[in-house]
Amino acid sequence: MEAVIFLVGILILFGILVVPLSRRIGAPILLIVLATGMFLGEDGPVAIQFNDYSSAYALGSVALAIILFAGGLETEVYKTRGARMPAVLLATFGVLITAVVVGVFATRVIGMPLEVGLLLGAVVASTDAAATFLLIQQSGVGISNRLKNTLILESGLNDPVAIFLTFMLTALVDAGAKVSTESLLGSLPLLANQIGFGLTLGVAGGWVSAALIDRITLPQGLYPPLSLVCGLIVYSGTALTGGSGFLAVYICGLIIAYRAKRPIERILHFNEGLQWLSQILLFLMLGLLVTPSNLVSKLPQALLLAAALIFVARPIAVLVCAAPFGFRIKETIFLGWVGLRGAVPIFLAIVPVITPGPVTVDFFNIVFVVVVASLLLQGSTISHVARLLGLVPPTPKDDPRGHA
Repeated sequence: MEAVIFLVGILILFGILVVPLSRRIGAPILLIVLATGMFLGEDGPVAIQFNDYSSAYALGSVALAIILFAGGLETEVYKTRGARMPAVLLATFGVLITAVVVGVFATRVIGMPLEVGLLLGAVVASTDAAATFLLIQQSGVGISNRLKNTLILESGLNDPVAIFLTFMLTALVDAGAKVSTESLLGSLPLLANQIGFGLTLGVAGGWVSAALIDRITLPQGLYPPLSLVCGLIVYSGTALTGGSGFLAVYICGLIIAYRAKRPIERILHFNEGLQWLSQILLFLMLGLLVTPSNLVSKLPQALLLAAALIFVARPIAVLVCAAPFGFRIKETIFLGWVGLRGAVPIFLAIVPVITPGPVTVDFFNIVFVVVVASLLLQGSTISHVARLLGLVPPTPKDDPRGHA
């Protein structure tokens, strides 16, 4: 046990220490942490052997629940009024459009079977909450609240649809079945359960948790862990009923932040620290899981799919779902660019790999490269694109007249 604690402690310390490095060199934090995991993995000098996809899926589920709960706590719901409808559409129809466009591209250009192509499209269709929360904060861009909240709300809400599509298409691929109207209609009850139970139990759990926090007298230091325990109960309880635990825990955090009167600042700081820790652990684990030497053979296919996702699928989804709500052309372009992929697609790519079907680890490797390409290209250029589009107010230094 001491050896395990020592190794995990060293890994976490290494992950924390690269955060200042990422800011100094201007690279996304999550990309640096991923690279650190790969460096420590079996192809690196430390050669840590980790290829247990089932354990990675289980641990990743808990880490994502904590990340989404903290993301809900950090979302100022009273400021999201103008962002709610475009965010909801992007989180539902936007995910579907992205999955179909990428899936058709994978079928026509890469030569994948249609069902596998659509499965890959579903896996990479959702924007990632962890990446969005962190990179918008890290970039320091002063975009409008409506634009920022649309991106954050979308990333918190779109996981259930991506998860539903992933599980549905994984079942089809494993069974050797074809995508048809009958199979799609037959899966609608599952989607209704995922979203319906996720929303209902998330709201109910948030209200009960906020009431519990306000009415029970405890030492100040116990309120933050109480909130986290409530969030994890909502997550696991919703998952056990067949609903989306990820949607429920995000909504639960959002309601607690909106309703709780007790030391919300303590709760926010505590869960922000756990969010950072969970993100570092999750990305380190996913970096350890991949074998860099196995990525080379799939690199051309993965980069083509990444280009289709970034330059075709995401802009089409934004044009259909968000442009009609009065966003300026520059804001629409920015929404289309900041479709950051992160831990969720890599995490979902594990699902078809651990099921008894024809999908192999190559599928996981392709998704991994797509995510890295997204973080590298989109994540590192957020502030530059915002300034190029004129979405950031000029600072005194930027003002050609020399004053604000």
